[in-house]
Amino acid sequence: MESVLWIVLAIALAIAEAFTASFLVIFFAVGALAAAGAAALGAPVLLQAIVFAIVSGLSVAAIRPIIMRHAKSAAETGDTPFGIEAIEGSQATVLEEVTADHGLVKIDGELWTARSFDGEEKYAPGDRVRVIKVKGATAIVWRDDHPNL
Repeated sequence: MESVLWIVLAIALAIAEAFTASFLVIFFAVGALAAAGAAALGAPVLLQAIVFAIVSGLSVAAIRPIIMRHAKSAAETGDTPFGIEAIEGSQATVLEEVTADHGLVKIDGELWTARSFDGEEKYAPGDRVRVIKVKGATAIVWRDDHPNL
């Protein structure tokens, strides 16, 4: 019965990792699976907890640094950016007025909802803006100080 509880905890932690994407919680899920194995072999609860702590700690200490080293952005590694990284910093053309609450821009032929960066600026249709950041499916834009880039 204890092994089932550890497995349920491991599943819950794995689901939590899917929502955080921090590559931290997943290692506790690995520890919970190791504790489930100890429980299945008949280990007492104290030993199960020790196995959970040791495996979780070792996996965080040994594996997480490797993952974080390989999870650098394209700007940090010098590679060609793609996805959201490629959109940030690019030019956009305003199609519908952009304010703090709504707006529509065209970025490399694609339509994106947009909001002004500071919430006070307004951009009229036809204005050129620069994408500062992407939040979900919304481009956060600011006036384009370098229209020829």
